[in-house]
Amino acid sequence: MDGVASSTPKARPRWLQKLYNTLGFKKGYNLILFFIFGGAWMGFTLARLEFLDFSTFCDNAAPGECFYYKGRGYVGLYLHLGCILPAAFLAFFQFIPTIRYRVILFHRINGYIIILLVLLSHAGTFMIARHAFGGLIPTQAAIGLLVIISTCAIGMAYYNVKRLQLEQHRAWMLRAFFYMGCIITVRIILVISTTIISISPSYYMAQPCDKIDFMIGKEQTLERYPDCASFYNGSQPAQNALVLGDFNGDADRIGTAMNMNFGMALWLALFLHVIGVEIYLQLTPRESQRLREISYARQLEAGFEDPGRAGLTVDKFGDSEPWVSGK
Repeated sequence: MDGVASSTPKARPRWLQKLYNTLGFKKGYNLILFFIFGGAWMGFTLARLEFLDFSTFCDNAAPGECFYYKGRGYVGLYLHLGCILPAAFLAFFQFIPTIRYRVILFHRINGYIIILLVLLSHAGTFMIARHAFGGLIPTQAAIGLLVIISTCAIGMAYYNVKRLQLEQHRAWMLRAFFYMGCIITVRIILVISTTIISISPSYYMAQPCDKIDFMIGKEQTLERYPDCASFYNGSQPAQNALVLGDFNGDADRIGTAMNMNFGMALWLALFLHVIGVEIYLQLTPRESQRLREISYARQLEAGFEDPGRAGLTVDKFGDSEPWVSGK
């Protein structure tokens, strides 16, 4: 086994080894993971930059989504998009090792900017959560949880880096951005789930008549949903009608299919990302140990009490054996 393991690096193409060494990665699999997850992150971010134009956003959003984005909703939407898209773009560079090693000042300043932008974007998210993708309770709960856990993770990462606990800073920053990255996975799950329920459409959801009118116009609204007549004559201004969820139908049915599936898709995507990042952290103990040794040296130099455990470490609060430097 030792012979096989030692010959493996030589079997790699030289150009690949040169590439990941140039970028600062210690192992080839790190470059592969960065290419997959970092590439998806940056690709998604760049594709969404056009949404900073409201008309373009509405042309690509779920049918009926822009009905609520006026006044407070418009402010919330653009506080969110205008902050999270630049933050996501800048975050890509935080995970390139050579930048962290050689341009540490950029890494620090960039980190502060990202934290500020993310927190502002979260404020915008809360402003639009009531109506985002239909605003169902499961959707609001999932959005609220995502904002809370990603904010807490960023707070933990910030505290630990100020205490020079670098392995904990790495772990919590990875968690924060893996959590927020579920917004990419949710799109995949959403398309699959809406397609499945549309094979034999049988799921209905109540939609406000004024929103239906926004999607398909008055004539078709009255033809398909007679209950909305009371909305138009003013007797029931908050009238709702049951709409079939069908991804193969018109705008009202497509929007309904997406609205009723989004909460489930977000919960499932968030679960996958929460579990996935913990698996990755458990599979990379050597990197964690390496950073803890660096933390120990820096904390010792800075005069911290109990160097190696100045931040929020497991052995400080749990029942594990106290960490001891191997140097």
